[in-house]
Amino acid sequence: MPRTTTIALVGVHGYGTVHLDNLRRLGDRVRLVAAADPRPPEPGALPEETRVFPDLPSLLAATDDIDVVIVATPLHTHLELARTVVDRGIDLYLEKPPVLTLADLRVLEGAAGRSGARVQVGFQSLGSRALRAFAEDRFDLGPVRAIGAVGLWARDRAYWERSRWAGRRELDGVAVVDGVTTNPLAHATATALAIAGTTAVADITQVTADLYRANAIEGDDTSLLRVSTTRGIRVTAGLTLCADEQVDPYVEVHGRRRSARFFYTEDIVEVDGRSERFERDDLFENLLDHRDDGVALLSPLSASGAFVAVIDAVGRTAPHRIDPAFVSPRGEGPGRRLVVDGIEDAIVRAVDAEATFEELHLPWARRTVPEVVLTLPGEGSGTGVGTGMPLAELVDGGDAARSSSPRPYLHPLRTPGGVIVTDHHPADHDWHLGVSVALQDVDGTNFWGGRTYTPGEDYIWRDDHGRIDIARVERIAAGAVLDLRWIGPDGGNVLRERRELRVLHRDDRAAVIELSFELSPAADRTVMLGGPGSNGRAGGGYGGLTWRLPACSDVDVRTPSARGEEAVHGTVAPWLAWSGAFADPTGGGPAEATVGLAAADEPSAADPWFVRAADYPGIGAALTWDRAVAASPAAAVRRAYRLLVADGRLTDADVAALLA
Repeated sequence: MPRTTTIALVGVHGYGTVHLDNLRRLGDRVRLVAAADPRPPEPGALPEETRVFPDLPSLLAATDDIDVVIVATPLHTHLELARTVVDRGIDLYLEKPPVLTLADLRVLEGAAGRSGARVQVGFQSLGSRALRAFAEDRFDLGPVRAIGAVGLWARDRAYWERSRWAGRRELDGVAVVDGVTTNPLAHATATALAIAGTTAVADITQVTADLYRANAIEGDDTSLLRVSTTRGIRVTAGLTLCADEQVDPYVEVHGRRRSARFFYTEDIVEVDGRSERFERDDLFENLLDHRDDGVALLSPLSASGAFVAVIDAVGRTAPHRIDPAFVSPRGEGPGRRLVVDGIEDAIVRAVDAEATFEELHLPWARRTVPEVVLTLPGEGSGTGVGTGMPLAELVDGGDAARSSSPRPYLHPLRTPGGVIVTDHHPADHDWHLGVSVALQDVDGTNFWGGRTYTPGEDYIWRDDHGRIDIARVERIAAGAVLDLRWIGPDGGNVLRERRELRVLHRDDRAAVIELSFELSPAADRTVMLGGPGSNGRAGGGYGGLTWRLPACSDVDVRTPSARGEEAVHGTVAPWLAWSGAFADPTGGGPAEATVGLAAADEPSAADPWFVRAADYPGIGAALTWDRAVAASPAAAVRRAYRLLVADGRLTDADVAALLA
């Protein structure tokens, strides 16, 4: 039979009460001989034989034969208390996070290594047997490509006023770093890292911390963490304590074949519409088993390095205040809480896109670097552009997620009246970026973003995404000439592109921009340009010029000879037009606008139009509709188009005249 283990508990209030309940559950296997807390426990909270001390040093000085110390105190006290315990060679159960910096982690690891003390860290979710199922790929996900964590919780004023250290970054000269990432939803990130097999500091290559606060605190209450790992798996955690309604947090594991959602507080995994509940091993009991029988620790200090590296980055990043204009209060008094408008959608979008709030250009997110490298000015006496608003802005796009194939794009593109007729990073397809030039298969590299169409396997995630960088911008009259580099996943240059943008016409109602591009191999060999259509997907011939439109209603998409998505998609015609009701820039009701495309040279006139209206709003010119196109050193691939933006619903005659 296992022997009785003597226990000392440091911190009997707060989460310490959970440990007291657990010790009662373990019965005769444990004996709580001492407890330390500057605030005396409530009468009857501890066994009669438990001695109570105001602090840990006095407890250790007066108590012999302690086998395990449990530390359940505020996170900024962990290092000093933990070191005091392990220096004496006493085993330690330390609540999460173990420490706040990598330097502190090295100190604690060194102390434990010298004394031989064993340390278990209280990330309770790591005791779930679902983690073993993920490691064995019991859900047939295939190789893991990305992992996301979503935490949507709500906390009121009383939560932030419960103690002196709550919500603080520093207290009495000591780092505290209390916030959503380090405390209440720390398990979300820790669980995601564990499933990714990322436990050591050396397993991480980069940490991005995008931190915000809506409440009157120093710490973060709404944040995005993005972690790149040596295994090529990116872990993204979107966390908030400012949700409208609290929901169960989850970790989403994306494999090559399918995805699974793990509700880690409930130990439930959902895959393909079915769910399975797993048992959970208690981490403290696991520490006892390790002492008695040598079973492996489930959450040893050595496995917390990756998480501490993330928290270290959080501690070095100052949270930014969210403008109160984007925050709505709920309730009164101590129950009053703040809700960031639209935060649920923002969190899910950010995690799905592996993008920061800044990269999604959310209205309350900070801007650290200017992204617009060019504006196409407007003229005239009308509203919108004529009052100083640019017709279009060229964004370098370098901050897009790797899986969205970063590239330059026009956004926002406006009508003369100011109606925005482009969208970027939409929730349905994060890689749809305004008006851009993109191809899904350039000698095997995906310069489109998202899943890659693969014959025989349909769309699958592959590590094949490239990016398009701006090498040079030359401003010309009413436009610009750009030199671009198409760079593959290995960093090699695949294509050179020369792109020209020029405003051909503008008045108070309509404007026309000419966009041309020329693609040539970066090396002395032919490069094949293709996409889903050239790889066998019928009707999926997108690639080339692509225009993602914002949400709109009452859509009329047409060519001179056809009307409607089904009739227009895949046809060749002199021009393509789309009229609809878009968001009004003044905040009023829907605003009518028309956009259009026309070929500006003979090769472009032979490419079919691509249209999506039912699934999402988008148009384009299909360079590789059903066949690949060769770009050789002797023959570059060139295309040229005219883009129309106009207020109101134009007649076909007006569209034809403006695009001619």
